[in-house]
Amino acid sequence: MQHLSNTILPILFLATLSGLTTLIGTILAISVGRHTKGIAFGIGFSAVIMLLISFTELIPEAIGEAGIDVTVLYAALGATLIALLHWIVPHTHLIKENGAFNAPLIRSAYLVMFGLILHDIPEGFAMANAYIASSSLGLFVAIVIAMHNIPEEFAIAAPIVSLRKPRLLYIAAFISALAEPVGAIIGLFAVYIHPAFNGVFLALAGGAMIFVAIHELLPMMKIYRETQAFIGGGIFSAVLYLILSSVLTL
Repeated sequence: MQHLSNTILPILFLATLSGLTTLIGTILAISVGRHTKGIAFGIGFSAVIMLLISFTELIPEAIGEAGIDVTVLYAALGATLIALLHWIVPHTHLIKENGAFNAPLIRSAYLVMFGLILHDIPEGFAMANAYIASSSLGLFVAIVIAMHNIPEEFAIAAPIVSLRKPRLLYIAAFISALAEPVGAIIGLFAVYIHPAFNGVFLALAGGAMIFVAIHELLPMMKIYRETQAFIGGGIFSAVLYLILSSVLTL
């Protein structure tokens, strides 16, 4: 584990850059519009790469630092906390289109932003606590999360492009992007209190991200009914993941 004082600036820098990739996804959504195959491809990419980073990096690293019992407990707690927040906090990821300019649709744009924030905070402390464990692992996690953010934001923003209010979408994406640095600060503060919390927060992040992939992203495939595009996105993400893993975690 690295000394905390040497990690603060790199972690915040990586978390900020990764969070800002949500803007790229928004730009793509506004440029391309509602392209169902593209959305399904992005969902498949995001879901698979999120599951891979959780099961092959975050959870094993947490086991190495905190032990298997603690990891299982806090991974379950992370999933439960996100599930509770999804239940308590009003948000949405898909909306019913009742017209191009109506109050429910505008309200849904803000609910989308809240949904993204729920996802981005655990991604932030996943990145921070991975970097504390190992700078190469932290860089790897940051790149993978950034890759995940682009298609996820595209898939979520595309249905509300019909608002024709790009400024609203950009503001929502920017605010949600700030959630990753906030999550990173939470992870840093936890380790500052006690170094043993690093493994705990890796497990929390892993559990939260697994929940998001299974509960939020995978069911979206049924809505768009583009199974081949979804599978293609998943395969593409797995190939990229393996390449990055071999290069960055040697």
